Amino acid sequence: MKYVPVSVLELAVVSEGDNAATAIRNTVEVARHTESLGYKRIWLAEHHNMEHIASSATAVLIGHIAGATAGKIRVGSGGIMLPNHSPLAVAEQFGTLASIYPGKIDLGLGRAPGTDQQTALALRRNNGYVEYDFQAEILQLQKYFSTNNKFSKVRAFPGEGVEVPLWILGSSTDSAYLAAALGLPYAFAAHFAPKMFKTAIEIYRKNFRPSAQLDMPYVMACVNVLAADTDEEAEFLSTSLYRMFLGIITNERKPLQAPAPLPTIFHNPEVQQALQSMMYYTFTGSGQALQRKLSAFVAETGIDELMMTSHIYDKAAKLKSFFIVSEVMNNQIFNPI
Repeated sequence: MKYVPVSVLELAVVSEGDNAATAIRNTVEVARHTESLGYKRIWLAEHHNMEHIASSATAVLIGHIAGATAGKIRVGSGGIMLPNHSPLAVAEQFGTLASIYPGKIDLGLGRAPGTDQQTALALRRNNGYVEYDFQAEILQLQKYFSTNNKFSKVRAFPGEGVEVPLWILGSSTDSAYLAAALGLPYAFAAHFAPKMFKTAIEIYRKNFRPSAQLDMPYVMACVNVLAADTDEEAEFLSTSLYRMFLGIITNERKPLQAPAPLPTIFHNPEVQQALQSMMYYTFTGSGQALQRKLSAFVAETGIDELMMTSHIYDKAAKLKSFFIVSEVMNNQIFNPI
């Protein structure tokens, strides 16, 4: 089994009793910590009109984190939701980021707005259906980054000629076809949309066409990972994650809560089914347990990179979780002899 690098997805989630400023500081600490442990990249996700997520101004936060780290870890978007922005604005923002931090910035692109429809209209008022032009907008974005755009009347400065690797984000099969057709790396959101994951990556690999950016398919899967000294402790920490997803299902969203026994509604069969459909790729346990679980996942799917999101309430426990996973990496768990 090939070596698989490990990366991190962060949303700057606000924990109960904290605020956005604290969430951002904690995200910087996660970035520095995982960089010191050898993680490949940290991505920030764009969400809007969500009271307990502080990553709405994603490009700003990417710049903040890139400036706070040592340059060994890549920083990027997982993703920028292209329906909310003009391609020119994205090219200028990420051209600026890549000019300040050359060779360290990634641009992952999503086709959903990352919010409700009313908020989406407020973000980009003149085009409520832009997501259906996703491919055309990606091509326009590539043109702005290209030196071939130098004769155009509209150009991106900074941006033109700047190296900013593009990724296609997906949670369905539509994105798989697009990533394959454009010859771009493909990142799948299996941490909340696992149902179509295997089908999507099969479609992507089967239909992939080489491009100037990429000559072979490259799949990154994002999953939930929570590690602790013991399986029991990891399972207890995961109750915060379960409560977060319960809030999504019941539309009663709250700040990330401390681990605690789960409420009665958790055991409702319909709720269990909904949770299973969203959290299928959730891996918890000690390092030994994760060695077994994650190795099996990598072998089964053949992914090229593993991205993990770890919604753990206690900051020290969260940092320790990343450390345990790094030990799993260093012990060649993802590259066994």
